[in-house]
This record gives sequence, structure tokens and C-alpha cells, in this order.
Amino acid sequence: MLDRRGFLGAIALSPAIAPIAFLEPNHLPGMLEVLGAYASSPAPPERIAGDEDFWFQIQEAFTVDRTIINLNNGGVSPALSVVQDSMKKYLDFSHRAPVYNMWRILEPQKESVRKGLAELFGAAPEEIAITRNTSEGLQICQFGFDLEPGDEVLTTNQDYPRMINTWKQSERRQGIVLRQFSTPVPAEDIGQIVSLFEEQINSRTRLILMCHMINLTGQILPVKEVVQMARKRGIPVIVDGAHSFAHVDARREDLDCDYYATSLHKWLFSPHGTGMLYVRRDRIKDLWPLMAASEGQDEDIRKYEEIGTHPAASFLAIGDALAVHQGIGPARKEARMRYLRDYWANRLLENPRVRLHTSLDPRFSCGLANMQIEGVDSAQLTSYLWKEYRILVTTIKHDEFEGIRVTPSVYTQLNELDRFCDVVEGVIKNGIPS
Repeated sequence: MLDRRGFLGAIALSPAIAPIAFLEPNHLPGMLEVLGAYASSPAPPERIAGDEDFWFQIQEAFTVDRTIINLNNGGVSPALSVVQDSMKKYLDFSHRAPVYNMWRILEPQKESVRKGLAELFGAAPEEIAITRNTSEGLQICQFGFDLEPGDEVLTTNQDYPRMINTWKQSERRQGIVLRQFSTPVPAEDIGQIVSLFEEQINSRTRLILMCHMINLTGQILPVKEVVQMARKRGIPVIVDGAHSFAHVDARREDLDCDYYATSLHKWLFSPHGTGMLYVRRDRIKDLWPLMAASEGQDEDIRKYEEIGTHPAASFLAIGDALAVHQGIGPARKEARMRYLRDYWANRLLENPRVRLHTSLDPRFSCGLANMQIEGVDSAQLTSYLWKEYRILVTTIKHDEFEGIRVTPSVYTQLNELDRFCDVVEGVIKNGIPS
């Protein structure tokens, strides 16, 4: 079993996370000690998910404001304190002599981060671009195909609004056709979901966009099955992995996808404004970059990083987030996220007025869930939780359902979830005070 020094040595020597030169043993000794102690633990992830001694040390690795109960981590998560420290040091170093330190010294170190992300996702480094967020990665794919008037793109009516607006702009500008369809809420039949996609395909279908985890409800869709169905018909599938990467323990081989984009400032706890794009190597040449690149870069994944001058600090600090993520263990992290979701959801579901728009089946969900109280307006509930109790959730109002999206994270404490449940149960009993 690794001790603290052994764990630190392991992560410091890993070629995948080499840029963590600024990670010092005295930063977070409690967290590093517990990670080292559990590094080779035979205990299954489900058992560690409820080990509050383990997770207390992880909670202490964040600088969150405990006067707020933040259950809206699906929007953007706080970065780990060690990530913040690392980014600040890289930034300070950059400003000493930007044209040399930033471009000649720090920029090349980004290749180590690329390797770390590739290792975590199960891809080759030459298939990973470092971007600023999911939207940028997805728009590279959405705008990167040559589409003609009348060509159709297919997606559900629950996809992220920015991506829907991207297609709608292309409708106005290029004359393409956006086709959307409904899926059950929640959806718990893989064959049914695949059939719904397949039924919408026609001779004009050129592209499919689908979420791995839908941001509205936390619904996990069967990406691999849809990708393989569409591939047989010669239709590329762009996968929105904004909420699944570093949240559920899934790698590229589990998805079998050719195009995948995600944000790293959600569940990896990297600096804000960091993301990742995966494009299968033999697909890079035919996918145009969002910003122009030279012809010599046609087959280079780095053509998608041609955005002009950009700070190296935030990208290099991803390495520290990768180190901690691997130290916690992706499977343990997924189990904890599901444990937290079940902790509050199962309690509230004891009341018949509570409706969960998220499946509790682990095949179809994890830590993100959508809950509705019958007879209570979800927007008013969101406002009441914040104004009276400083509890942050997100209002979801869709044409087919509504509720509040609840997304705790690994730093969330059980007493915070108890407080949330207490308040919600009070609303169920007494309503929202006028």
C-alpha cells in the first residue's frame, strides 16, 4: 500500500501529469495522506462512497464558501485549491517575461497535459485538443463539416441550448434543416432510445448530435449503441460529454465515438475556461477548425487550438487536477456522486408529491438529478431556497417537464444535503411563504 510519500512520488513521476512541478507535499497533507492510504485499497468503490473519513479530506481540498450550500455544480465547479495555486504560479511566471516564459517554456509543457487527458479518456495524445469549454469543442465539430442546403442534422429536444442555437444559425445561414425529437423522461430502455434516433434518420440526414449525459435531468444516453447504429449508415455522431467526463468512469472505448467534447471546469475541477476535444485520428483531416490553420496542419489535432494568444497557466494547471482525479480514483468518484444523489433523492421520494425526472438505475444516471414537487412552481422554489437559505440549485423548465436540477459534488457534506431536504420537506408541508 502506498504511503503519502509513495503516492506523491507516483504522481510526480507519471509522464501523463508531468507539469505538476508546483504541487508541493505541504499543500494538502491530509488529502494526500488519505489518497496514499487508499491508493491500493481492495475495498470496492461502493463501500468507499459512504466512508466520510475519506471524503472529509477531499472536501478540505476545496476553498468553497461554506455559508452557501452549492448544489449547482453542473454549471461550473470550483477548482481544487492545489489547481488554483498552480495556475497562479504559472501565471506569475508567465508575466516575468511573457514572450519567452509563456511561449518558449510553458507552452511546450502543454503536451504533458495532452498526454494526461488522453490517458484518462483512453485515446492517443494526437487525438486530443485542449480547448476552453464544451461549446467550443462542439462548435468545432458542428461548423467543421461541409453541409449543403437541405442537409439534415438530428438531435433531441433536450440538448444544450447553445448547441441548438448553433444549428439554428446554420439553418439561417446555410439552409440546413434541424430535426429534433422527444425522448422519455426518464428513459430506461436502451433499445427504445436507439430506435428513436434510428426512426428519425432519412436520406438527407448528415449528422447526429447527442448528449452522453443530458444537462437537464442527468439522463445518460446509450452513446455506443447510437454511434454504432449511425456508423453503419455513414452518419457521424458528435457527442456532448460536458457533464459526463470525470463524473462517470467512462472511456472512449465505452463510447466508441469519433467526436467528443467536454469541459474540464465541471467535474475534473480544473481552471475555469478549460476543455477537451477528441477527434479520432483518421477523422481529423476532414474536420475543419473553427479558426483558420495552415494547410500543413490538416492532419494535426493542434489545428483546433489555433485561437491566437492565450494564457498557458490555466491549461497547465489541468495537470494538477488530473493528478488528484487519478488519486481519488474515477470509479470511487463516480460511486460517491451516485451516493450523494441517492442520499437526498431517496429521502425526498418518500413523499408522494415528489417526482424525480431522473432514473435511479446506475446505467442511466449518476450524480446529477432533476426533482419536482407537484403543485410548486420550480422557479419560485429555486428563488426561495437561495433567498432564505443560501442554497443554490438550478431551475429547469422544458416544454415537457419542469423541476430543479440538483448537483452536489465531492466536496458536498451530508449535513448540507440534510439541510436541503429539511427545507424542501418544509415547502411540501407548508408551501412557499408569500
